[in-house]
Amino acid sequence: MTTYSLKSVTIRVNNSRDGIGKIKELWKDIQNGKLPLLCDNTGVFYNGIYPVSCYSGYESDENGFYDLSITGAESSFFQMLEEKVQKGSYVKIEDTGKTLDECSINAWQKVWECTRDGKIRRAYTEDWESTVPSEYTEDGRAHCHLYIAIRETTDEEMA
Repeated sequence: MTTYSLKSVTIRVNNSRDGIGKIKELWKDIQNGKLPLLCDNTGVFYNGIYPVSCYSGYESDENGFYDLSITGAESSFFQMLEEKVQKGSYVKIEDTGKTLDECSINAWQKVWECTRDGKIRRAYTEDWESTVPSEYTEDGRAHCHLYIAIRETTDEEMA
């Protein structure tokens, strides 16, 4: 019997109802072990691996198509993202909710609002999302952490 080690899975979607449905279906396949990304082919979860979503290959902005890749990361990956926030190349946006869907939607709404209001200038290169289900948190709420790549301001824009 051949066993496989899946490192990531990518789909091309947009934020339409159909696109969101495809994202939910992908996560369902990962969580039930159909796609053994976070667990082995017997359904045993890998120790020390956390699910992370990467948004890249943007066609335009949040209204266009993009690539969504889901992968497993070790805790050092999150330290690297926090360093990028400290350096100013990313902004971190967080939210909590009763469910993962609720907090993820709320966090992305904050991103879109901040972008629309000019508070952040998205680079649309590579954004990251990490969510934690309520059953794994001390406060019993789901948590969403977004790391949004931001553009540097050019000299012409500052003038």
